[in-house]
Amino acid sequence: MTIRNDWTRQEIAALFEMPFNDLLWEAQTIHCRHHDRNTVQRSTLLSIKTGGCAENCGYCSQSAGHDTGLKASKLMDVDAVVTAATEARSAGSQRFCMGAAWRSPKDRDMNAIVSMVRRVKALGLETCMTLGMLSDDQAGRLAEAGLDYYNHNIDSSPEYYANVVTTRTYDDRLETLERVRNSSISVCCGGIMGMGESRADRIGFLHALATLPEHPQSVPINQLVPIARTPIGDMLKNTPLAVVDEIEFVRTVATARIIMPEAMIRLSAGREGMTDTAQALCFLACVNSIFSGDKPLTTGNASADKDAALFDRLGIVVPSAQKQISAA
Repeated sequence: MTIRNDWTRQEIAALFEMPFNDLLWEAQTIHCRHHDRNTVQRSTLLSIKTGGCAENCGYCSQSAGHDTGLKASKLMDVDAVVTAATEARSAGSQRFCMGAAWRSPKDRDMNAIVSMVRRVKALGLETCMTLGMLSDDQAGRLAEAGLDYYNHNIDSSPEYYANVVTTRTYDDRLETLERVRNSSISVCCGGIMGMGESRADRIGFLHALATLPEHPQSVPINQLVPIARTPIGDMLKNTPLAVVDEIEFVRTVATARIIMPEAMIRLSAGREGMTDTAQALCFLACVNSIFSGDKPLTTGNASADKDAALFDRLGIVVPSAQKQISAA
């Protein structure tokens, strides 16, 4: 099928409004042309530098401007990161993601960051990093180190974005994505459902991704985990806003699959609050990656044992981790 970058919001809205069974059938049909229908990749996310971030993202406990009680930490030692990656691989992960709570990395930290990429990649794991905004030189160094993916989420629609963060603009996000694309690193870019946005915003969010010059190769879709003493967490607690229900969440996943056929759709934060049935519907709607481990960044996650039991019930196969290669 033709990969399109000219989707209109009206076309995406029409997909959301399809009968649920028809929407899932369409997503399944497209998914099977590009992916193994019963295979789900397991990924692990490690916070390599926690807290103290200069950004004011309204959902995030790691902002220095939010009094959430989270203690800021320094950048992890490279050997400690490699140890965590080795443990993740032994637990069955094929992809290792490293996240730092920065507005952007400082040049003095880049040698350590580059070493992390090289050594984790040498373990046979797919690598991803999220470090905030990048300069051209920083993107080039990550590409030279062999980084597979760079994550930089747009969070929501262009119209709703200012309700989420004001310390950087939507265009700032897009500029970093362009630098990543120009460096030949694959783009990982998604957003968060349940921040008080409307369906029109969810449509706008998917439209923004599907009309980029090249679709993101990886699209994480998160369900908000409300955190006390963050602006969005407190807003949802104190204001009778409708939470995104499970059917709407699944519609978002299925629509993402239809308009971005080749992307890895990743079920990310918020899984610990989902029922097994909701997760099963997400897999039916063509999610083909999850994050495992007890704690992606600062919020909880479904346990590996629970995931294994669910996969066994659904007949889902997790690819075997690659054989160990001596760390460089």
